[in-house]
Amino acid sequence: MKNQHYYYLTLLNLGTLCISTSGPLGRFIPLPPPLIIWSRALVAFLVLGAYCLWKKERIKKEFIKNSTTLLWSGTLLTLHWVTYFFALQWSGVAIGMLSLFTFPILTVFLEPLFFKTKLHPIHLIFGVFILIGIYLLVPAFDFESEQSKGLLMGLFSALTYALRNLILKKRIKKINGSLLMFYQLGTTLLLLFPVLMLYPLDSFSPQIPYLMFLGLVTTALGHTLFLNSLTYFTVSTASIMNSIQPIFGILIAFFFLNEIPPASSLIGGGMILTTVVIESLRSRRA
Repeated sequence: MKNQHYYYLTLLNLGTLCISTSGPLGRFIPLPPPLIIWSRALVAFLVLGAYCLWKKERIKKEFIKNSTTLLWSGTLLTLHWVTYFFALQWSGVAIGMLSLFTFPILTVFLEPLFFKTKLHPIHLIFGVFILIGIYLLVPAFDFESEQSKGLLMGLFSALTYALRNLILKKRIKKINGSLLMFYQLGTTLLLLFPVLMLYPLDSFSPQIPYLMFLGLVTTALGHTLFLNSLTYFTVSTASIMNSIQPIFGILIAFFFLNEIPPASSLIGGGMILTTVVIESLRSRRA
């Protein structure tokens, strides 16, 4: 049992490291977010499709059994990715990633709607701390500023991500993480296909290496590892332990993009991450 715990903990941490590259890449790649997301989905879809065929997964049968849940979760994942990348481009890596990482607490508040769990009174206190942290991310809030718009996009992205994880946890018990991502990526490709006609593609070629990395490492590998970890951890626990992701992302952005967040954003982000870490420790003792 102990070895099993460390195995899934390793999966979760490796997945977190891979997914954390999405922040710096989303900020760095100079393409419209819907086009970036369609491209990453295409690369990951092809890779995971080949992997699932090699593993002889029951692709058609599992989709027929769970089509409604898979389509809904794929739609939520698409919304999550597109709004998250708008947040990164508008407000920077720090605000984009830290606003997204309100999703563990959102998950805690939403989980009683999906499972037979009760909301603990301490979660209300955590909610207040999160709100203060959000305020400090962009203290001079203005609907006209790109930072404020990015913050709102990040919060909406967090909501859709929390809902997607909870829907999968409630409805799907036995599908392999790679196959789950394959279905959801297919949904993303269909939903965003019109972007190929809406945006010019002349600046696409120079970005292909970065899009390949985003599709292979960040998406196919990272999200598959995270989904596989959900077979062992609860959604809340996995989400909270995943809270180190913004730290990875901010460090990568500092070294490779020379992006230094303001002190208020670091303080607000610190409050958000401290809250989710406390909840992680509290839930392990429960």
